[in-house]
Amino acid sequence: MAENENNNAMLEALDSIKPVNVGDVVKGKVLQIDDDRQAVVGIEGSGVEGIVPANQLSTKPVNDINEVVKVGDVLDLVVISKIGSDKENGSYLLSHRRLEAMKVWDEIQAKFDNGETLTATVTQAVRGGLVVDAGVRGFVPASMITDHYVDDLNQFKGQELEFKIVEIEPSENRLILSHKEIVQEQHAEAAAKIFGELAPGDVVEGKVARMTNFGAFIDLGGVDGLVHVSEISYDHVDKPADVLEVGEDVKVKVLSVDPERERISLSIKQTLPGPWDDIESKAPQGTVLTGTVKRLTSFGAFVEVFPGVEGLVHISQISHKHIATPADVLKVGEEVQVKVLNVEADKQRLGLSIKALQEAPKDAESNNGGSRRPRRRNNNNNFAADAPEEETGFTLGDLIGDELKNAGK
Repeated sequence: MAENENNNAMLEALDSIKPVNVGDVVKGKVLQIDDDRQAVVGIEGSGVEGIVPANQLSTKPVNDINEVVKVGDVLDLVVISKIGSDKENGSYLLSHRRLEAMKVWDEIQAKFDNGETLTATVTQAVRGGLVVDAGVRGFVPASMITDHYVDDLNQFKGQELEFKIVEIEPSENRLILSHKEIVQEQHAEAAAKIFGELAPGDVVEGKVARMTNFGAFIDLGGVDGLVHVSEISYDHVDKPADVLEVGEDVKVKVLSVDPERERISLSIKQTLPGPWDDIESKAPQGTVLTGTVKRLTSFGAFVEVFPGVEGLVHISQISHKHIATPADVLKVGEEVQVKVLNVEADKQRLGLSIKALQEAPKDAESNNGGSRRPRRRNNNNNFAADAPEEETGFTLGDLIGDELKNAGK
């Protein structure tokens, strides 16, 4: 009787053992951690064991298996394959990572079917696009990253971005995403708002989005405006990257707005103090300054004494000796010392002299080059009387002075 009961119990136990097949989702209790490389688990209801390698425990990298699982934990697992044979006391290769991935694929598929977007973090910039972590590996082709050409894709690494699902194939682990369409939708909304509000003369805040050799594009909140290289600073700027950085916050003045072509022209320098501001205090009459020769004309030399501030050294104020042209004694780029003769702040003009800082020759003949009679000098120290208006911006009346205008009266 007892023997029959034992036999019946064994048969019942054998009947309760479920077969294990590849692809089954099972529960496994961690029995031991083997060499810190894998977990040995007992497959619930099967009477057999399985192995879960460290790299199959999570979709995230596992540096220390003991931080992820411990003996006694019960894990949801999927059967990957059989190891060995029944005669060799075979077991099974199991994975928790793939089970997690299967769930992620199901969630992504549901989003795709419903036309929803997903958010993922860019993990790598590779040839041809970006790799993102969406719970599973996703790929963004370079042409689908944004709505403009990007030279360095590494700038996106680590960013969390919104994507539209373009293609999904779980069986091949293929997930193709696009951020470009998100950017285009956001741009359309931002453009409608910005072009409806922005007007020339407005001063607004922006962020440097990208740079080229000819200027910097400033993000005004979803729409970029261009600051031409000539509008960055009153100082000469060779390349925008010399003075600006991507991501830098800047204040800009709106120069023009073209909604039809979606173009906004901006200036940084026009939000800064002008080079002629306080010129009377920076360069009062009699001040000695160091400047650089910028241009030479037949009637004189234009010398930059402050960034964006040029003054005129009339030919008669270059040397005590007679010279035929300024180019005889000066060259563009040369550094010279000048004395301020007069200041016209409202007209943004400076009268300068080089010879005023030089000792005058004692020989009067030498003073006039030995061949010419002394030139009658204008007492108001304005020495550009023979300078043509189209080259200097000075009118003839400005250059000669009121004395000449009244001479015939």
